[in-house]
Amino acid sequence: MTGLRDGLAYFAIVFAAGFLFGVIRAVFLTPHLGALPAVLVELPFILALAWWACGRILDRRRVPARLADRALMGGSAFTLLILAEAALAAGLQGQTIVEFMAGWQEPAGAAGLAGQIVFAVLPLIRTNRTSI
Repeated sequence: MTGLRDGLAYFAIVFAAGFLFGVIRAVFLTPHLGALPAVLVELPFILALAWWACGRILDRRRVPARLADRALMGGSAFTLLILAEAALAAGLQGQTIVEFMAGWQEPAGAAGLAGQIVFAVLPLIRTNRTSI
């Protein structure tokens, strides 16, 4: 259960920040730079925040996080992220799940998905301070 709890916290922090970053990207960057450059500007910031959030969550532990718990953390956070984004795409843009997933075939969508995969993997490569 620890991995699921950590995954929920990791998702919540990064999704909330990502929502804010996404609004900034859509309103201010995309009209001036285009979709792909705007995503590429946003990605380092959101991944840096994800790295920080992952570390903070893992540092709450008094013992090192097992690999299985870190895998569950990343996998559950990724699943929640994709489900939340699909729900937003349906609710705000009227997209079907097929249309939502088709966006991953566009360069900006593929870059965003690659960033989300990195987000999912970060708990596997990040350790908590009690591990050091």
